[in-house]
Amino acid sequence: MFGKINFFIILFVLISINSFGVEKIDSSLEGNLVEVKILDKVNSENTTLIIEIEKEIKFQNLIIKAKKCKNSEFDDNPEVTAYIQVQDINEKDNDKVFVFNGWTFSSSPSLRPFDHPVYDIWLTKCIN
Repeated sequence: MFGKINFFIILFVLISINSFGVEKIDSSLEGNLVEVKILDKVNSENTTLIIEIEKEIKFQNLIIKAKKCKNSEFDDNPEVTAYIQVQDINEKDNDKVFVFNGWTFSSSPSLRPFDHPVYDIWLTKCIN
């Protein structure tokens, strides 16, 4: 009787420790800062910006906000993903709130392209 109880207690403790460790690893993959590069197509100038999660930053006539950022859990094929919103303050069309609103990937920026006549933006890092 005591053997079965001890077995279930040990099993419960191991499962609890294992699930706690998984949550800790997953949360460590999320970053607090997003690094993006911006190319000004008119001036041919590159600028690197570091954006804090949930904070807006103004660059020229763009307002950029990073909502979420995550590093991949695989070292052999690292991938950085971020949810970014970009507004053009010169845009007067009320139907178009964001010029970009979605997930972007560091290894495949063309998967969800940022389409703007003056600027290109691409994700470079997710910083913890």
